Amino acid sequence: MNLDGPDILDVLDIYALTKAGTGELTRGSTHLSATALQLLVLFDGQLAVAAVARLAKEVSAREFQETVLMLAKRGYIELKNSGKDTDLDFTGFLSAKPAAPVSKVVLEQADAEADHAAESLRYNGYYVSIARRAEQKKSPASGTQYSVLVIEDSLEFQKVLKFLLDFEHFQSRAATNRSEIVAALRTLPSPDVILLDVNLPDINGFDVLARIRQHPILKSIPVIMVTGQTTRQDVLHGLAGGADGYITKPFDYDILLTGIRAVLGIR
Repeated sequence: MNLDGPDILDVLDIYALTKAGTGELTRGSTHLSATALQLLVLFDGQLAVAAVARLAKEVSAREFQETVLMLAKRGYIELKNSGKDTDLDFTGFLSAKPAAPVSKVVLEQADAEADHAAESLRYNGYYVSIARRAEQKKSPASGTQYSVLVIEDSLEFQKVLKFLLDFEHFQSRAATNRSEIVAALRTLPSPDVILLDVNLPDINGFDVLARIRQHPILKSIPVIMVTGQTTRQDVLHGLAGGADGYITKPFDYDILLTGIRAVLGIR
């Protein structure tokens, strides 16, 4: 189905039913056409306009456009969020300048945990810490399904993590470099959790963490470092920088899933 055209709806926009739209469906409306009712069912607050159009294969592009605009005008559906970039300021992420350093107090607070990490790495060869567990269950940013952003430069490992997350019913998206990270963070809904590697092509993962924690909107998103950086100083850097967890590679995937659920408050 071709949705091109200067006056067409934004194909990335996401619409959801309003109370009026839900009422039309539950009453079995006689005011709307069969096409309009079909589209009402499909606008669930998760599917973008383009995805809805693909599902409504038998509806022509012109009828689709006119029907959606009519539903919005009458208040049966409303724009939940836009697939366009958010208005967040990402100047800090695009800058090559280092992020502002953390305070001395924060470094001192992470020092004891780094000692524990060094001991674990020395005797076990790995280290796992979920430093900040959510006291209450967090709601998904999408309203329905938790989203996880995987920032990882290894495409193979990225695929493994995405498969694992999708299998466990998390929505996942991935980024490998600075521009992809900015694009992923700008896309709504915002991720509920970020899995962050350290060694990235054009930006350091610790720097990404610092910029997230210094961002007025993004700073509350839980970040779990998933990395091969295994020195005491690395762990100190991550925890002092505000990481909610630090997991060294290789690791058991159940540990990662447990960590994700912990920072989301899922018991």
